[in-house]
Amino acid sequence: MIVVANRIQVASGYEADFEQRFANRLGKVERFPGFIRNELLRPLRGDYYVVLTHWESQEAFEAWTKSDSFKQAHAGPRPPKEMYAGPNVFEMHEVIQLSEKPTA
Repeated sequence: MIVVANRIQVASGYEADFEQRFANRLGKVERFPGFIRNELLRPLRGDYYVVLTHWESQEAFEAWTKSDSFKQAHAGPRPPKEMYAGPNVFEMHEVIQLSEKPTA
């Protein structure tokens, strides 16, 4: 499994607009082969939101980024450049260890 992280620095005053963009997304990624889950993390300190997308493999993620579904999901009106206080930071990690709360 891999986790793709996008760290996005949202400018003060644009937080609600940024979150609304995710609430209104098309939901294309959920139906894409190899997708596991997506999380939007709101900062408790600082101004970096984090978008985590979990995939079965790097190949599945790369197929998503080359797909028509990806293009459709990222089409539409671009947000104002003032919404962002800095560049997006992209990271990709392989999950090598996972711990979870045991089920009953």
